[in-house]
Amino acid sequence: MREATAAESPDFEVVDSTFMKRVFYAFAALALLSVAISVGGKWLGRSIAMAGYTDDKTVRQVVMGNNLISVPANFIRFDQARRDGIASRLDLYLRYPEMDGYSAAARDDFNHTGAAKKIVFLSFEPRMMSRDMSGRFAPIYSALIVKPGTPGPGGTTLYGFTEKSGYLNEVLAVADRPGKDPFVARCLSGPSAEESLAPCERDIQVGDDLSLSYRFPRELLEHWQALDAAIAAKVAGILKTGH
Repeated sequence: MREATAAESPDFEVVDSTFMKRVFYAFAALALLSVAISVGGKWLGRSIAMAGYTDDKTVRQVVMGNNLISVPANFIRFDQARRDGIASRLDLYLRYPEMDGYSAAARDDFNHTGAAKKIVFLSFEPRMMSRDMSGRFAPIYSALIVKPGTPGPGGTTLYGFTEKSGYLNEVLAVADRPGKDPFVARCLSGPSAEESLAPCERDIQVGDDLSLSYRFPRELLEHWQALDAAIAAKVAGILKTGH
């Protein structure tokens, strides 16, 4: 009877269970790889689209000496610096006059595709000099400039530097401030200025033994009083001492 049943049944081959497990695991691995590629592709696509920017507004706590800088991540210029902890330097960027960080609404301004240059770059560092740029005018800069100067934007006077000063292709913008040292900023001149997004630079003393350098478009020199006040107000809001 068994022989008859075997003769009537079609031929078949028993598949090894180990082989089937390998096939199953292979398909499972392919499925996981597909999901990873999909997720990774979306992440990479967003990363490329952001071009190093972030719209993350999480406040980061950065310690520099006896100072605490509390600033949203979208203000911080470099990705590796967008973290809590101790730093020897912190680079920020924001747009003027809004004084805000990167966002979808500010994309054109940060990509410099808007009608006007509006991005200001800030750098916090330990203080290396006893005087800021305004304080250095009388003892240092005044001996390195060519007088008389020429009228500049916003009531400033623009001075060229002497050949031996070491400041090639730069001018010094100076404006009187009653009861204070003058406003002073160094600006690139000629082709270098045209190629730079922020050809003017000024440094001020802030916090506990910190120096803040900020670079800005030459067009903003016309509004130096409002710009300087806006920078001071923003720094007062994010910088605390005694920590």
